[in-house]
Amino acid sequence: MAVRVVLRRAALLGVPATVAGAAILRDSVDITVPLRPLLDALDPETAHTVGLAAARVGLSPREHRSFRTATTATSGTPVARVLDTTVWGRRFANPVGLAAGFDKDAVAVEPLLAMGFVFRLPAAAAIINRYGFNSGGADAVEPRLSALRTGKGPAGIVGVNVGKNKDTPDDQAGADYAAAVTALAAHADYLVVNVSSPNTPGLRALQGKARLADVLTKVVTARDAALAHVPAADRPPVLVKIAPDLSRTDKEDIAAVVELLHIDGMVISNTTISREGVASGGVADEAGGLSGAPLREAATALVAEMYDLTGGRVPIIGVGGVATGDDAYAKVRAGASLVAMYTALAYEGPSVVTRVKRGLADRLDRDGFKNVAEAVGADHRRR
Repeated sequence: MAVRVVLRRAALLGVPATVAGAAILRDSVDITVPLRPLLDALDPETAHTVGLAAARVGLSPREHRSFRTATTATSGTPVARVLDTTVWGRRFANPVGLAAGFDKDAVAVEPLLAMGFVFRLPAAAAIINRYGFNSGGADAVEPRLSALRTGKGPAGIVGVNVGKNKDTPDDQAGADYAAAVTALAAHADYLVVNVSSPNTPGLRALQGKARLADVLTKVVTARDAALAHVPAADRPPVLVKIAPDLSRTDKEDIAAVVELLHIDGMVISNTTISREGVASGGVADEAGGLSGAPLREAATALVAEMYDLTGGRVPIIGVGGVATGDDAYAKVRAGASLVAMYTALAYEGPSVVTRVKRGLADRLDRDGFKNVAEAVGADHRRR
């Protein structure tokens, strides 16, 4: 089974991070800025390796200390107070995290720096990747995550994304997911069942009603069995990550399964196989999942649609094209309790994370919301 790990390093610094890519700013400067011409000149695979190696040896920039005491532009309310939110009974110092996919073996969970992808489309502020679930799997990840839980533990919230092996038949996929969850549930603050990557042949077929129900049932059963000694309320919530390329029937079926099985949340969305918004030819014609600006509107619309279909009862992590405070705010108003970003880091560097957080806080405050939770689904209440 394949594994991805997501770290939201919010509790300590108010900065989200992920082994899919880290973004923290040093006390006074984004140290990646002078290196960006060099990194951009590298082929994407090499840049990916360099970014991960830098994270492993601690070359991760940190957030400027002044952000910890920053206030909003409209009322002067502390930004930290506006961004603080609680989802699934877990406190997030801010709702902005980073999407999975960079460090699939959990070798750089704490010091993180994301700078590498497979195909860059700078003119569209987009990225195409076709990595799939290439990792050492749960057996490799488990001891690393276990080590993080010893002593003081990681300073943040760790989410584990799981997927099936490429060579596992679809009708046996549930066993792969269950095995990964059995191995890793004890080390996760939340679990994400990825049935939507376009880079694993046949994976998206698992979003069909019957197969999705089978996979999610096996995941929940595996989690509960692995953590039978833990009170039900303290077990990691189970989320399902879905694609933006779904029919209306697909969406209705997913919503029905999520509610029937009491799945705790959704990640919306994965990358898209569409090339809408990107000029054809060259790299744009490469196979793989497209992320970044061209995905923004479709992903936000899907957040809104799934929020409607589930009556706002299922917390959503909104992903796709988040590069500004306005982007994050749009997803929150559409129904996302949390948001995640990735592609913007490749083009703007780690400082974009602070800008997104500050921009989101200012927009919440400007519109009279005391905190993130008050704004979740606000667009639906205007109808």
